Amino acid sequence: VTGVQTWEDPDVKNPEVENMAGDNDPVDIVEIGSKSHPMGSVIKVKPLGIYAMIDDGELDWKVIVLDVTDPKAALVNDVTDVEAHFPGQLDAILTWFRDYKIPDGKGANKFGLADKCMNKAYTMEVIKETNGYYNKLMSGARANTEELSLK
Repeated sequence: VTGVQTWEDPDVKNPEVENMAGDNDPVDIVEIGSKSHPMGSVIKVKPLGIYAMIDDGELDWKVIVLDVTDPKAALVNDVTDVEAHFPGQLDAILTWFRDYKIPDGKGANKFGLADKCMNKAYTMEVIKETNGYYNKLMSGARANTEELSLK
């Protein structure tokens, strides 16, 4: 996946995820590798899995990725490899995203798809679908009813 831009369309409801609509921004990327990257870095990654977080009644995809230059990159190719090479990482990610708003007095976030981190094939379909939403928005095929700055 190189340079793919995505957008979670708030007008599209996902029947697989409790009929939740997109949260009106790109999918979120969670890089799990051993390297630390400066904020704003653009790096080449490979998608491994995806969580369907439900945040304030909106679908907010969390794509789990690995830097292609990570020492374990050749060993980790799908969500099933993550637990073997990064034990506990998927549970830690789910827990963090579920609970991060609690200190602010808000409730815990929920997850669709039975709290499961879906596999790479499912992840690639979500990326393809949300890239299609982005392309429709940018081309004008989908009206910019959210008045997003598209330049």
